[in-house]
Amino acid sequence: MNMRKIITVAALLLVTGAGAFAQQALWGGQQIISPEINADNSVTFRFVAPKAIKVQVTGDFLPTTPMKMGDFSFDAPGMADLKEGQNGVWEYTTEPLESELYSYSFIVDGLSVKDPNNAYLQRDIASQTNYFIIGGGKADDYKVQDVPHGTVSRVWYHSDVLGKDRRMSVYTPAGYEDGKTKYPVLYLLHGMGGDEEAWLCTGRAAQVMDNLIASGRAKPMIVVMTNGNTLHQAAPGEDASGMYKPYNCGSFDTSFEAHFKDVISFVDSHYRTIKKSSARAIAGLSMGGGHSYQISLNYPKTFDYVGLFSAGIGIRQGDDSGYIAPDFYKNTYEKLDVLFANQPKLYYIAIGETDFLYKANEELRNHLDEKNYPYVYVETPGGHIWRNWRIYLVDFAQRLFK
Repeated sequence: MNMRKIITVAALLLVTGAGAFAQQALWGGQQIISPEINADNSVTFRFVAPKAIKVQVTGDFLPTTPMKMGDFSFDAPGMADLKEGQNGVWEYTTEPLESELYSYSFIVDGLSVKDPNNAYLQRDIASQTNYFIIGGGKADDYKVQDVPHGTVSRVWYHSDVLGKDRRMSVYTPAGYEDGKTKYPVLYLLHGMGGDEEAWLCTGRAAQVMDNLIASGRAKPMIVVMTNGNTLHQAAPGEDASGMYKPYNCGSFDTSFEAHFKDVISFVDSHYRTIKKSSARAIAGLSMGGGHSYQISLNYPKTFDYVGLFSAGIGIRQGDDSGYIAPDFYKNTYEKLDVLFANQPKLYYIAIGETDFLYKANEELRNHLDEKNYPYVYVETPGGHIWRNWRIYLVDFAQRLFK
């Protein structure tokens, strides 16, 4: 065999091999539909496991189970049994579901597994779950609609306070790149264990903003999503420390709050922003709500709009003396007096009725009531869950920069 024939055979083998792998990716999955959204908005789940003894589905569309961890109570997702049918296909159909984004996973003989027929995954800290969306209601705001779309950029900036480069995600509204308009800014903070991807992935922030702005329900704005875990530069896989495992940690040691002026300075110098308190908002969920609370108190003339979503108020770590800014968490009620003396346009508190942080937020509301300080309060069913935080984002964003 001459050299030309050898090269041709080798090329054919490469093509054949690549095709085989491509075919494996195309056809290697289970060839069934799951989840299937039915005409009445019930949902059918299917899983092929002919040798399994028990197959279950768990997700936030099922009735919750009360759980307790230390002093905290919370609602855990329920579970439902699938029934085995022909050819080892297990199946379960829900009751009709209301419009919402739902997450789920399967449990096969005690082992949690993802749905091999559903390519759509979301990450919350270290957990990945499949999801689906029931439209026709509030969840339409979480869908990609046929509207003008904004741009999401992953941006690196330097923090002098922390002495390191860090990454944030920045949403700019449709038309930003082609115009000269200056925009207000919403700083949107995640919860403990999250990162600069959390509001985009699980919170659907880009889809929410696209849909609200396109429909005229919200003003066009820039949305800055920071990383509140000061131990790391960025989300997992994007950090110079390597491929660390995400874990439920965060910063309640003032380091994040103390460095926040670095974030604002970078945004104002790199984007077309309106550099006024009347054009700045800060909001966050859980730990990010606690950060929003403390940042607004310590920079009382910086934000005219403050949103506390299931806020981690009063949660602290360690001895204040070791903090970057040891006075940040002190004299909070005195700082509230200063903040409200500047007459913020919106002070927004939202929480689920069974949230384990309900009491701390109630204490804050009682203090505001005693002082006759104006605020907006939203209470929803359920607890410390993304379903609530998406609702709060949709509501809060429509109240901004009016």
